[in-house]
Amino acid sequence: MTAELLLAFVLFAFVTSVTPGPNNTMLLASGANFGLRRSLPHMLGISLGLMLLVLAVGLGLGQLFEQVPLFYSLLRYFGAAYLLYLAWKIARAGAPDSTGARSAKPFSFLQAATFQWVNPKAWIMAIGAITTYTPQENFLTNVVLIAALFALVNCPTMSVWTVAGSLLRTWLNDPRILRRFNIGMALLLVTSLYPILADFGGARS
Repeated sequence: MTAELLLAFVLFAFVTSVTPGPNNTMLLASGANFGLRRSLPHMLGISLGLMLLVLAVGLGLGQLFEQVPLFYSLLRYFGAAYLLYLAWKIARAGAPDSTGARSAKPFSFLQAATFQWVNPKAWIMAIGAITTYTPQENFLTNVVLIAALFALVNCPTMSVWTVAGSLLRTWLNDPRILRRFNIGMALLLVTSLYPILADFGGARS
């Protein structure tokens, strides 16, 4: 891989990692509700899950979806349904130490890693990384390099959202404000589904 292509990919990884999406919306909410330290497993799980997804796409899963489009469609709509469920949970969340939310917990490492497989933006990022920035020469080596770089860029970049959420905790001490904040985050998460829902509507028409 040339230095120019490598630099272009790092820029791609940075932009796609730092811009709004399901992961960053949930990290913002997690930072606000649970703080930075308790959100670390969530952040690390996203990075590992995305790295494994990029590896899987590079090693042939993307070709399988091209051959059997139904698999990809089912995955997308299952992911959309799961995101709606997460939005509902975020909207109902209260302060972690409040009487009604003592059982509230941030995403675990495994939950965050698994979530990448039903995250529409993660699939777009993985497919774009492989199809656009991975040279055919020494392909397998380049796939591993791309996946590792994505994880390295992704983790510190998305931490901006978690830190931003944690900085809002003082302001969100008021349960009423926290509830409105969580509802806003839930609505943003639902909004991130617009491309999928629009595509689904177009397919039915």
